[in-house]
Amino acid sequence: MGSVGLLILFAIVGAAICAKARSALGAILFALLALVFFVATPVGDGLPGAVSTFMSSFDNAATPALNGQQQPQRAGSSGSGS
Repeated sequence: MGSVGLLILFAIVGAAICAKARSALGAILFALLALVFFVATPVGDGLPGAVSTFMSSFDNAATPALNGQQQPQRAGSSGSGS
């Protein structure tokens, strides 16, 4: 698994070459390949969990606004702005 870093580098270089050649599909595929290689490493092992936590927090913050509900007042705030 020591050569995964080299594979990630080649995938990123391939994405850059495809983007420079204006081949969008090739650039996207190389970038996705680099992401898959990164998640397969021990360093990138926590990435799916971090993205999931971020999306869940974003969803919890956005849902009241999208449903037209008022957010509950936080403890210690009077809502007067002063």
